[in-house]
Amino acid sequence: MADLPRLNNVIRALEAGQHALTCFAPAHTDSAIAMSASKYDGCVFEMEHNPWDSGRLRDCLQYMLNRAQIAKAGLVPPVTPMVRIPVNGVEMAQWQAKQALDSGCYGIVFPHISTVEEAANAVGACRYPRMKNAPLYEPVGIRGDGPTAAARYWGLSQQDYYKKADVWPLNPEGEIFCIIQIEDTKGVENLDDMLKNVPGIGAILIGEGDLSQELGYPRQYEHKVVLEWMKRIVDTCKKHNVVVGHPHVETGNAERIIKEGYRFLMMAPVQSYGHFASAQKLTGRS
Repeated sequence: MADLPRLNNVIRALEAGQHALTCFAPAHTDSAIAMSASKYDGCVFEMEHNPWDSGRLRDCLQYMLNRAQIAKAGLVPPVTPMVRIPVNGVEMAQWQAKQALDSGCYGIVFPHISTVEEAANAVGACRYPRMKNAPLYEPVGIRGDGPTAAARYWGLSQQDYYKKADVWPLNPEGEIFCIIQIEDTKGVENLDDMLKNVPGIGAILIGEGDLSQELGYPRQYEHKVVLEWMKRIVDTCKKHNVVVGHPHVETGNAERIIKEGYRFLMMAPVQSYGHFASAQKLTGRS
């Protein structure tokens, strides 16, 4: 166990004080092959606004494997695969997160989280249960036990997988990155309580599309009212020393976003990597 490397490159970057460079990617095998050879730290397969298909997700994970990369780098995947699931926070569901983690995903994006209870449910869905007197008991784990495929995908024994399959940074050895999206004013107003009472959140990802819709300025991402509400999220995350992410990093806004304090940066998965190159230079990772 002590000799195992850090498997999650998104966590690796953040632990080193760097920015994590990531993107959304379509959940199909051609995209998975392209992502596996990209320069991103991680990619998030987009399944919130597409039909949920756990078999297709598992295919994507398999197509990200490259035998030459494995021979060179060992167990560490060059690009860490994660997924955004469809279920909203208010539904208090866990089954899609369970299926994604059981397939081998290293992280889950939970959309539309607005309350402390919803945030705790999201983190708990990424954790196995443990006794009340065990260390790091809270948030209570509710993930069902079915590790066979995930342990095989990570290249670990089941016992080593159990030790690593916990949320970072609550568990410093954990490899699972739990991201919750704040997408409405209720979520913004409750964020301070969420971060105060729910340990184990890896990052807060701003859902500026839905937030701007509610505010009456749909997709007007540079509107001052939208930016004011986004700043409230950033300021709250800074107060609690929690990573904050931006879903629409482009060449034109990258410098501003980085200066504002975003560290989980998501770009369009384009082959030219123009946005990526800009963000890489601005974050000192070129």
